[in-house]
Amino acid sequence: MKGSEIRRMTDDELLAAEDDLRRTLFNLKIQHATGQLENTAKLGLTRRDLARVKTLIGERKLKRPVAQKAG
Repeated sequence: MKGSEIRRMTDDELLAAEDDLRRTLFNLKIQHATGQLENTAKLGLTRRDLARVKTLIGERKLKRPVAQKAG
């Protein structure tokens, strides 16, 4: 996934992508541990994609206006 693709996603799409990437990473780790994973580079790529998504989610949370407390 490219950064430009991730930035075009909506907040809901980002959360769905984060969930999907977490599940994918878990499955890849299991495959790697059992010796079934042929392309071990997928682990790093998936981990970096997950980091990109989480970074963008964090950036968008910081940009949201803070709700003021009613007095």
